[in-house]
Amino acid sequence: MAIILNLETATTNCSVSISKDGKTLSLKEDHDKNYSHAERLHIYIDKVIKEAGIDIHELDAIAISKGPGSYTGLRIGVSAAKGLCFALDKPLISVSTLEALSHQVTCTEGFIVPMLDARRMEVYSGVFDFKYNQIRETEAQILNESSFNTYLEQGNVFFIGNGVEKTKTLISHRNAVFIEDKLPSSKEMSSLAYNKYKINNFEDVAYFEPYYLKDFVALKPKS
Repeated sequence: MAIILNLETATTNCSVSISKDGKTLSLKEDHDKNYSHAERLHIYIDKVIKEAGIDIHELDAIAISKGPGSYTGLRIGVSAAKGLCFALDKPLISVSTLEALSHQVTCTEGFIVPMLDARRMEVYSGVFDFKYNQIRETEAQILNESSFNTYLEQGNVFFIGNGVEKTKTLISHRNAVFIEDKLPSSKEMSSLAYNKYKINNFEDVAYFEPYYLKDFVALKPKS
């Protein structure tokens, strides 16, 4: 048996869940359009633990969504996860943000493209088959009208994530299916984290860093 705390902070959705043997017991998230992780993350952790009816010391592991995504969001999530691991002496599990997002799509053929908004016309994306096997590595790419044509010519391509809004303005292929208003959630982390737990696929708590994909660039505040 494994009870795992899952933390998802890669986008504006501050999402926390408790899972047991890969099944989600409790979930708290906000889907806010603004980043609220610093204010809400630890409050949500307390709430899901209470809702699940467990003591925090009963946790077997802490799982963190490792990115890519927001630099600040990832830093907050990883810092919280590391702090809990050190305090409770529990292992750390990392879950690919895009892989977890792909599991929000259910299909029997075609491809799944989870994508997160980056700057301007850029997205972080990966390509998965309908069985959730990653068939193209995660990339930071600038979109254009021919993006993903290799997959679109073979069948339906399901685009999901907050990168969809800009993508649908460029791609009009008949096989493109746009799933809007979806963000990564700790709910889909449950089974992925458990699979890693079963094979002791843990991170080094001291040295683990989020998967930023790109270097952080500070933007000037709008006047």
